[in-house]
Amino acid sequence: MSQYDEGHTVAGWTGTAIATIGSAVVGAGICTVSAVLITGGLGITAASVLVTWALHLTGWGKPPGVRPRGQWPMGARDLSARAGHTDCWGCRLAGRGRGRAPERRPAAATSGAVGVTGEQEPAVAEAR
Repeated sequence: MSQYDEGHTVAGWTGTAIATIGSAVVGAGICTVSAVLITGGLGITAASVLVTWALHLTGWGKPPGVRPRGQWPMGARDLSARAGHTDCWGCRLAGRGRGRAPERRPAAATSGAVGVTGEQEPAVAEAR
């Protein structure tokens, strides 16, 4: 097995297979000069993106970066997908992960101290 964790997912391989079929149909359309085949192939290729995205969002993809080695097998499901991945643009497009709007919090009491930016600092610091 590779020392890298790239594309070892159901979403990755399914999307690649559908895109390959779409590319073959586009190629056949170009060779036969058929607008129907070219359009159909482009539609299949576009569908591969949507299928891959849907599989990723249902947990058959992977978050950005390297997963622990125990989660590398092809059938491993990503249980954190429902909440969204931190640096994943696919999750952001679906309204998950870091791309969500920040929660609105009630105005905090101020301590009277002025911060570096010139604004008053809150009296109680948030613990992280």
